[in-house]
Amino acid sequence: MSQDVHEVSLNDWKAREETAESMIPVIGSLYRKNNVVLSVYGRAVINRSVIEILKAHRFVRQVESEELSVLDTFPVLNVLAELNLSACHIDIGKMAVKFRKEGNGASLTEFVTDQLKEVEKQGPAGEEGKDVVLYGFGRIGRLLARIMIEKAGGGQGMRLRAIVVRKAKGNDLVKRASLLRRDSIHGSFKGTIQVDEENNALIANGTYIKIIYANNPSEIDYADYGIKDALLIDNTGVWRDQDGLNQHAQCNGIAKVLLTAPGKGDIKNIVYGVNNHDILDSDTILSAASCTTNAITPVLKALNDEYGVDVGHVETVHSYTNDQNLIDNYHAGDRRGRAAALNMVITETGAAKAVAKALPEMEGKLTGNAIRVPTPNVSMAILSLTLKKGVEKEALNTYLRDMSLHSSLQKQIDFVRSPEVVSSDFVGNRCAGIVDGEATIVSGDRVNVYVWYDNEYGYSCQVVRIAQQLCGVYYPTYPWVEK
Repeated sequence: MSQDVHEVSLNDWKAREETAESMIPVIGSLYRKNNVVLSVYGRAVINRSVIEILKAHRFVRQVESEELSVLDTFPVLNVLAELNLSACHIDIGKMAVKFRKEGNGASLTEFVTDQLKEVEKQGPAGEEGKDVVLYGFGRIGRLLARIMIEKAGGGQGMRLRAIVVRKAKGNDLVKRASLLRRDSIHGSFKGTIQVDEENNALIANGTYIKIIYANNPSEIDYADYGIKDALLIDNTGVWRDQDGLNQHAQCNGIAKVLLTAPGKGDIKNIVYGVNNHDILDSDTILSAASCTTNAITPVLKALNDEYGVDVGHVETVHSYTNDQNLIDNYHAGDRRGRAAALNMVITETGAAKAVAKALPEMEGKLTGNAIRVPTPNVSMAILSLTLKKGVEKEALNTYLRDMSLHSSLQKQIDFVRSPEVVSSDFVGNRCAGIVDGEATIVSGDRVNVYVWYDNEYGYSCQVVRIAQQLCGVYYPTYPWVEK
């Protein structure tokens, strides 16, 4: 009897493995030929291994009341392969569950075709990609490069054309390539990187990236490199006001500029999913705000929309950054001169006030502070709020879970409920913030909501979402959600 159980379990696993193996070429073909990006409950399945695809399906049990298997999603995938789709995001996990619940006697082909009728009519896009330049190649710059290379698809989206850096001593190009290839936090680059020393370029998964050496923006004519109407993403943080960033906009070949830090003055600070609708065609310089502002604003919007936020305090427990010292040394900022890997350091954050730039209804309602801690990545924001009406813990968690799965904020808010998760479990999470449901505290109208965030990767994903909008690269997401 015991042996039979073992055989049944193993045979079931082998069947799922075989099915996942069959899915991989179909997923790849839809991506390269049609720019169709597939996921399972927000977990990407493009360029993933058999085990990673199976784990993405297994994740569903944590957020839905039912299991999901590759045996459920593979038929959906086969229907997609027969359709003439244009660029879009399709969550095959949610599509399979939606069919299970709402099929109403229709065949799977009829149901999926009806769900995708808008993009099925258009067919695959054939236009050229949009040029993008990275100005700077630090922590955020290299992650932006990784994400854009991963999203290159068939070349109809954004094309990373160049990276601008100051020439360093030694074998600069090889060292830049090595930093892109190896990362102590985010692991190895998924693919191949070649160094073209003769032409000062890197070739990453077929994407040819020119390395331009310059000390300031005025030295560069991007048209000399065949770059036109490009989006430049400044990830150096050197210039944060209109005058400074306008140096980029005045360069030949650059159409728009995006800053990966809070902008000063009248520069619009955009948190994708919250106020990206404020972006106008006439905007040439924009800011992607900060990692913390991106993490907390979507959650605050969700809470304010449903319960109303009267007043609150945001305490950020933030991993140390390159701005701090490794050992005690002089620093212009208070307390930041003390060894980052040895101390918790109280410091200020403008994230609480910055929320109002993206979510005006929060103006004057939040205070904030930050504690830098001896971890290299992943941070947490504790939202201590007084709501306009009382709520129970389960109701609050259920609402935030639903927002993470079935709302227009599903790419900004993630939700987890496990008594065992710690910060390193969220390295590489693509959402702006992850609500820890197990940690939620509620007492009438007073709540404490704990929001994890990968302050490097999650933020970089938000930057890329803004970049796609600025480049006119639009991927409608299905199943479609209204709220």
